[in-house]
Amino acid sequence: MNQRIGFGYDAHRFGGEGPVVLAGVSIDYHRGIEATSDGDLVAHAVCDAILGAAAIGDIGMHFPSSDPQWHDVASLDLVSRCVAMAYDRGFELANADVTVVAQEVRIDPHRDAMRTRLAEALRVSLGQVSIKATTTDRLGWIGAGDGLAAMAVVSMQR
Repeated sequence: MNQRIGFGYDAHRFGGEGPVVLAGVSIDYHRGIEATSDGDLVAHAVCDAILGAAAIGDIGMHFPSSDPQWHDVASLDLVSRCVAMAYDRGFELANADVTVVAQEVRIDPHRDAMRTRLAEALRVSLGQVSIKATTTDRLGWIGAGDGLAAMAVVSMQR
């Protein structure tokens, strides 16, 4: 069996009015995310992790923000496209592990819905998807409440 690991990271600053979308779930928050798409940085990090594990580039290569067709797109659709690209190359997702780094946006009340939506986009069972959260204890730009970030690791096998 050919095992592959991929890592993805995304960060966005807050801007405009809420909500914030994470893993396809709309979270009521007084500020939104500055982004070309829906700003779902969980989905963006997962996309890069999948593409990296399959060694087929990154999210900017496949879905450039300069291309108007990707403006306001639902980012979970991009996850589904990345999964399809990896599957076309013979890869199957074993698991996904995501950490959201946010000082103010609370993940816990939305964790189950986020895992469910992400598992659906990834075409895997709920038990193959983990979503965790942490703060920076008020350190740096995330700690100052200027934005948030997400990191994702996926394991794929051929």
